[in-house]
Amino acid sequence: MSLIKQLWLTITTLLLLAFVGSLLIGVTSSRHYIEQEIEIKNNDNANALALSMSQMEKDPVILELLLAAQFDTGHYQRIELRDAEGEIIEQRTAGEHVDDVPAWFVELVRFDVPAGHAVVQDGWQQYGTLELESQHSFAYRSLWRSTLELAGWFALAGVVSLLLASWIVSTIRRPLRNVVSQAQAIGQRRFMMASEPRTRELREVVQAMNQLSYAVRQMLGEESDKLDQLRRRMQHDPVTDTLTRTPFLDQLQAHLKSEKDDASGTLALVRVARLAELNQQLGHAATDTLLVRVARRLDQLANLYGYGTVGRLNGSDFALTLPRHHDLEALGNDLAERLHSLGEELGAVVAMPSALCQYHQGESRTQLLASLDGALAAAEARGGNSQEIIDQPASNVLFTNHDEWREALTEALEQGVFLAHYPVLDAQGQLIHHEVPSRLRLKGEWRPAGVFLPWVSRLAMAPSLDLAAITAAISDVETSGKAVAINLSPDSLNDGHFVGELLSRVRAHQSIADKLWFELPQSAAIQQPQALKTLCHALLGLGCRVGLEHVGTQFGKIEGLQDLGLSFLKIEGALSQEIESRNDQQSLLRGMATLAHSLGIMAIAEGVESQEAAKTLFELGLDGVTGPGIRHREGSGESGA
Repeated sequence: MSLIKQLWLTITTLLLLAFVGSLLIGVTSSRHYIEQEIEIKNNDNANALALSMSQMEKDPVILELLLAAQFDTGHYQRIELRDAEGEIIEQRTAGEHVDDVPAWFVELVRFDVPAGHAVVQDGWQQYGTLELESQHSFAYRSLWRSTLELAGWFALAGVVSLLLASWIVSTIRRPLRNVVSQAQAIGQRRFMMASEPRTRELREVVQAMNQLSYAVRQMLGEESDKLDQLRRRMQHDPVTDTLTRTPFLDQLQAHLKSEKDDASGTLALVRVARLAELNQQLGHAATDTLLVRVARRLDQLANLYGYGTVGRLNGSDFALTLPRHHDLEALGNDLAERLHSLGEELGAVVAMPSALCQYHQGESRTQLLASLDGALAAAEARGGNSQEIIDQPASNVLFTNHDEWREALTEALEQGVFLAHYPVLDAQGQLIHHEVPSRLRLKGEWRPAGVFLPWVSRLAMAPSLDLAAITAAISDVETSGKAVAINLSPDSLNDGHFVGELLSRVRAHQSIADKLWFELPQSAAIQQPQALKTLCHALLGLGCRVGLEHVGTQFGKIEGLQDLGLSFLKIEGALSQEIESRNDQQSLLRGMATLAHSLGIMAIAEGVESQEAAKTLFELGLDGVTGPGIRHREGSGESGA
């Protein structure tokens, strides 16, 4: 039995005891008082009537008339006059008429009042004795009314007491619930802080748990800072604080293999021409300052368009990726303007040629960089801040304008989505779940998500695509009985209709909720933390699992990460490239896995290209792997990634 139920039972029992006890005492006291009053009345009336008879002539008729007159004018049940030998001389009796009082009450409080006795004298001789009993009906009525009034007052007092007790219990229950919620959150590795209640005992408990949460938060923050410092030391250029060549190219390769909307975008190269001459003319410190300012301008452009990454490929060359953006002319103008303004600020003749092109899923990184290097060399040959733009071949363009894309996507969504199946396996080779990226039929072929997702985002059709994918995933789980991970777009988080429809569909299929895994990109946790937290708690309450994908080494910096209740993290594929031979990457992944496990979160590696890489990742402490080199060997009909 819960503490609250015990408290309510105690309060109710005490109120009932107080009510019943007070009522019994009140009724009993009133009954005794009435009995005493009736007894006194009987004796007084008997003495008064006997005195009157003693002074009268003892004529039987006169005595009868006097006795009859007394009986008729009073409230008597019996009056008897007996002679000295005990024989009845005259008698008057009447029954009890208590019609307006319940019979059970009369039987319960039956009065036991002795009759009044008096001696009737005839001179100096005793004439006889007089017995007199008063009528009790009025006393029953009086006691019944007083009992009802007393019960009414006690009932009113009981209601007020229950209301007061309810308020007291609620004030106690609220902090108790907070304490329980905080304890459950800590058990789930979510180290939330709770407000301190007024009750001293509960306040001490909450203070102790808050201290625990704060200490763990501090520890996780310190571990995250150490991990971030390690990442910067191994992956970032010490001069410009941008990514070095290898991690930048790893990220580009991950984009080219992605099934998400970052599978296409713009890639730009910028070169600080004649860097060696500038170093001799300006000096080493001034040249480093120039490189830092170039990197900052590119970083500003990356932040302006969102999701961008800047890297330093060598001493003079910088690279910039802008996923989901394809307007080369607008991007080129913006880049040229920033480089030109930088040259004016420096007050020196610094040539910074640039080249831009689009990248798409499935392209060869080597060929892409080779063509872009050639364009950059051509721009440098023209001199100054020249710029080359490599136009996309027309054969790669499915549709040429917004209206055509909108019409094609609407028609494809009406036909329904097809789900690919890529397994996520644990260290024993058992299936954790299937990743199920969407496919849409465009121009007669099933196209991967990287082809159409940029346009889905641009045309604000992400909620419609996500709902279609959820419907297909639910049907898939009901057919196969295997868990699936459904990708949700960050654009859908702020759509109230989408969130409501998602929760409604999950509730309608509650029996398979534990096999529905939902994942969003890390950017959603950074840009929309409150919307993600609300959705996480709603889906977790229904039995689903929620996680982040494409997670980088900065995931420890996500606001309120401990309170989200995430079930899993999928670490971006760039960190898994050639993991067998890269000790620096191994240290990073080991630290990320340890940090995730300290929060009770499963760590899964994306983009794993071989079984050897998977083995290394499991040795580093990761819980699952997925990627081109992962195959599910058990059963039939399992797809590889």
